[in-house]
Amino acid sequence: MKINPIIKNPYILFSPFLISFIIWVIISPPNGTSGDEARYLGCAQNMIHGFYSPPAPNIELTNGPGYPILLIPFVALKLPLISITLMNAFFYYFSIVLLFKALKEIVTPVVATTFSLLWAFYFIAYQSITFIHTETFTYLLVTFLALTILKAFRNNTNALIVRKYVILSGVILGYLVLTKMILGYVLLIMLIGSGLFWLLNRQNLNFRKGAFIILVALATTSPYLLYTYQLTGKVFYWGTGSDTLYWMSSTSSNEFGSWFPDREMETDPNFFTNYIPGCKDSIILHHGAELEVIHKLKGIEQDDAYKDLAIRNIKAHPFKYAQNLVYNTSRLLFQYPASYGIHRPVIMITFPINGILLTLILISLIPSLINWRKIPFSIRFLLVLVILYLCGSLLVTAYIRMFAIIVPLLLLWIAFIFQNTFRINLRFEDKP
Repeated sequence: MKINPIIKNPYILFSPFLISFIIWVIISPPNGTSGDEARYLGCAQNMIHGFYSPPAPNIELTNGPGYPILLIPFVALKLPLISITLMNAFFYYFSIVLLFKALKEIVTPVVATTFSLLWAFYFIAYQSITFIHTETFTYLLVTFLALTILKAFRNNTNALIVRKYVILSGVILGYLVLTKMILGYVLLIMLIGSGLFWLLNRQNLNFRKGAFIILVALATTSPYLLYTYQLTGKVFYWGTGSDTLYWMSSTSSNEFGSWFPDREMETDPNFFTNYIPGCKDSIILHHGAELEVIHKLKGIEQDDAYKDLAIRNIKAHPFKYAQNLVYNTSRLLFQYPASYGIHRPVIMITFPINGILLTLILISLIPSLINWRKIPFSIRFLLVLVILYLCGSLLVTAYIRMFAIIVPLLLLWIAFIFQNTFRINLRFEDKP
């Protein structure tokens, strides 16, 4: 009974994690140049000056505007970079709290606490906290979406409240798409699916709700899509990034579909020191002629060239692409293998953590398939979102950070399945 007041207040229950996240950020300040930091800060600077991408032919749409919008006040006020990563500490903390609140909608408080702690201790997700990257902010959006979706599809609730959560779910999902653009294509597939199922079964209002949530999400993203149309002349254009498909389609037996930053290879003299000897010669041998042509192009033309070459490679060597898909699945879960990469001991942490999670996923699959129609529609909606996202992610070069952002949704599903199918008794039965 003494623990009940704490469990009822998740802000207190999980506050030690906030403190530890803040300390970690303070001792690991960002430099504004690691990974994609400079690009996100640059996009925010562009928006302050009234544009997002440079005009043609130098169009740059590598990432959506969701995260750079968040950075605008920090960049405009020229605040220290550490102020941004301190926000990450709060983003992760609130994602734990929101996951707990979402879990309490479908499982007991004890189970909710247990699975929230699994997310709180998910060390793989910690890697993004000290960087100006999208992942930690995405954790917040994903858990907020889970909570609002559960409330939007909840039965026996006031219609006005349900409508509020339906609209809120759509807005959050739309902003999530602006942050992780691959979800834009997921939205389109889900809209078609929800619409068809609703037409086939008008009695089921859940499909109508689902379709409406997706429509609100698309409406939320429409200003950006109108902007990309005006910039490129292409409809439903989310951005560039076909270079990841190109590297994923590599036909070299020495490569596993890992992405290589072309510009860094050309401009950074120390780039290849992070890879095994012979890496540069191998890349030149297998990609030199193609890259020489591609690098003469700019913006959308360059992106289209990457896409055309990737499709050509896949058609000519489908079995090799299938092999790369297998490697990609391992890279998504375990950050291994990387083409020509020097693997450091820290990678060993990913194997037990995601190995346990993968085991829980596989255990949950069978009861989910058997009881699919009995699973609440809200959880099925989120599961379909996760499955489509993972399928899309595997088609291009995938990394473990892309998996980390949907772990809260997986834990939500696993918690529900475990509570409704598995029973654990720690006491031995008395024998006669």
